[in-house]
Amino acid sequence: MAAAGFSMQAMLPTASSSKAAQPIGALRAPVNSSAAPRAAFTSSISGQKLKSVQQTGRAQRAAALQVLAVKDGAVLDRKLRVAVIGGGPSGACTAETLAKGGCETYLIERKLDNCKPCGGAIPLCMVDEFDIPAEIIDRKVTKMKMISPSNREVDVGKTLSETEYIGMCRREVLDNYLRQRAKQNGATVHNGLMMRMEQDGPEGEYTVHFNSYAEGGKVGKPDSIKVDVVIGADGANSRVAKEIDAGEYDYAIAFQERIRIPDDKMDYYKDLAEMYVGDDVSPDFYGWVFPKYDHVAVGTGTVINKSGIKQYQQATRDRSKVKTEGGKIIRVEAHPIPEHPRPRRAQGRVALVGDAAGYVTKCSGEGIYFAAKSGRMCAEAIVEASQNGTMMVGEQDLAVYLSKFDKKYWLTYKVLDILQKVFYRSNPAREAFVEMCKSDYVQRMTFDSYLYKTVVPGNPLDDAKLAIQTLGSLLRGNALRAGAKSVSFGSKNKVAEGVAA
Repeated sequence: MAAAGFSMQAMLPTASSSKAAQPIGALRAPVNSSAAPRAAFTSSISGQKLKSVQQTGRAQRAAALQVLAVKDGAVLDRKLRVAVIGGGPSGACTAETLAKGGCETYLIERKLDNCKPCGGAIPLCMVDEFDIPAEIIDRKVTKMKMISPSNREVDVGKTLSETEYIGMCRREVLDNYLRQRAKQNGATVHNGLMMRMEQDGPEGEYTVHFNSYAEGGKVGKPDSIKVDVVIGADGANSRVAKEIDAGEYDYAIAFQERIRIPDDKMDYYKDLAEMYVGDDVSPDFYGWVFPKYDHVAVGTGTVINKSGIKQYQQATRDRSKVKTEGGKIIRVEAHPIPEHPRPRRAQGRVALVGDAAGYVTKCSGEGIYFAAKSGRMCAEAIVEASQNGTMMVGEQDLAVYLSKFDKKYWLTYKVLDILQKVFYRSNPAREAFVEMCKSDYVQRMTFDSYLYKTVVPGNPLDDAKLAIQTLGSLLRGNALRAGAKSVSFGSKNKVAEGVAA
């Protein structure tokens, strides 16, 4: 229970608190045949007392509900109470901003050693904007090797300056750091699993029920807190999203293996990451090899054929085996990744952020920065509307966060959606995509957009040249595929002729 929270049960009369609150039967005097007039009188008094008790109970209930139901914008005689469900980058950054902004903040996370299977790449703007210290970053990647379906390799990163890089981190390290920072700024962190929640009327407070776990414990103890606002930062399988009927979305399955490889091979990956594309590694995404502190993360993902994820993972391992052979698998991870924002991201005094809201980009599959950014933007909207936790907020205040986020990043999501549909639909298109990556112009545009999270406007002349190059690459890719089919068909005919002979 929140220390400043109101308890409906505590405000209603109990059997032990007073005579007026005793069981109704205890107020009725016993009736006997020898004292009928007295019995009648006593019965009349009991009826009056019963009516009084009922009226008193109704009055107290009404008073309790009046206290619990605080209208939007009303001045509070306490701090605004917010529960953040989920302790990844979105939840931790939400909680930190809320606590620093004067709100009474509760962060509930079950997996305090969270190791979500993502590449762990963070853009330069996140390092600066969220004050990520150097010790959190395992590797500074300045080179990216794009590998086509035919194993054609293109080196990317020529346009980066000496101070630009992509940060590689382990999620368990990054997430823990962000949670601890939220705690240091005043958030109360619970090791717990949210089970359900309910609201006491349209303008009432929320009761969040969760199982609380002791350190190292496997069996949770039921607990609850009462709050004014709930933020769902609990990932693709968000229980908060289900509570507000936020709607479903399609999702990808990401699969990743952490592999400790020999030192000489690890040295190859010290500042290099690899991306593999092809039908073999994923029909609609890519495979990756990203360097960490003392190992590499090898993974892939897919939306359209989730049941084949292990097959695609094996293909990614096969494509990279020359560089990773002799390695030992130290961890295997799998997790759903949302493909687009949910139909509803806010209702009443409940909002969704991060993966729970569906903020993962197509084509790149990136979600860490957008998770942290959406959490901070949501918290900033609450802090501003509540005047540092002194006023009640409402759905319209949460809508401000959604409007700002969509305005800032809608174009980014749209462009990456189009790129995925154009270049990930077939192997010839993937060959064209890798070929395009040779261009300094494409590399500069791509890295600027990724590192600083803005869709960089291009030069019209260069854009026109790029369009022609893209068309040429696609035509060459299709010609290669047609040639491959012809060779295959010819080989089959030769085999048939040999059999016939």
